[in-house]
Amino acid sequence: MRIAMIGLGKMGGNMVRRLCRGGVEVVGYNRSPEIVQQLAKEEGMIAADSVTEALGQLPSPRIVWLMLPCGDPTEQQIDALIPQLSAGDIIIDGGNSNYHDSQRRGAWLKEHGIGFMDAGTSGGVWGLANGYCLMVGAEPEVAAQLEPVLKVLAPAADRGWAHVGPVGAGHFTKMIHNGIEYGMMQAFAEGFALLKGKDEFNLDLAQVSELWRHSSVVRSWLLDLTAESLAEDQELKAVSPFVADSGEGRWTVVESIDQGVAAPVISLALQMRFASQDDEGYGNRLLAMMRNAFGGHAVKKS
Repeated sequence: MRIAMIGLGKMGGNMVRRLCRGGVEVVGYNRSPEIVQQLAKEEGMIAADSVTEALGQLPSPRIVWLMLPCGDPTEQQIDALIPQLSAGDIIIDGGNSNYHDSQRRGAWLKEHGIGFMDAGTSGGVWGLANGYCLMVGAEPEVAAQLEPVLKVLAPAADRGWAHVGPVGAGHFTKMIHNGIEYGMMQAFAEGFALLKGKDEFNLDLAQVSELWRHSSVVRSWLLDLTAESLAEDQELKAVSPFVADSGEGRWTVVESIDQGVAAPVISLALQMRFASQDDEGYGNRLLAMMRNAFGGHAVKKS
């Protein structure tokens, strides 16, 4: 089986490596030619100097997997692909696109007879070694054609991947997955901050995190990664207290509002990320001035 992979960043590049090692032929293109040549040399990937050249090296029906930033980059690439593809060809979006965009793109491509799959992909930098968790949305016949690829990318042929529903369902499932991730990360961060703050016990956080990894109800991969980090550095002085949000958390909170379903943990976890990003701190400064105005409380000068 041969597919094209467009976008060979950290995730896309490692997916190519796993596919090539699993017996799937991959034609790869990236705007930066260095990674294309590296993957061709190290993994036997078929190099392409352009998207058009990549398409020219595919058998029919052509399968094109996109690993591009969500929004305009993905939209523009799909738009550019349509006149170059034929009925029966398939596009897969493996990025973190908004599921509404995926539904719209699926309908758009269907007008041209082109199949579409939205593949929510989890696994990060560890996916190459451990496999990727793949949540895919597509028509049944499209999902069936992509099964061999999904089985190679997943941890095993019988687990770690699923056709979860129609177009849009894959990215919707991944969106909720990431919202849950926000809440879990926030809970661990708060808990370990409380442990560290109890000076009288002088707790060894590396010891505690390692302890919890075994038979505890909070054991998880997130805890495994936390334990590894704390074993190296418990003070984290070199780490800025700035936590980015990539979009899925916001979309999950919007979805909870649209459905009228309470999601306070995910919502607050998102708000805490916003708080970490606030270099100006205007709201907190105004709060300090209010306390001073009504109660005469001292204002700490910056």
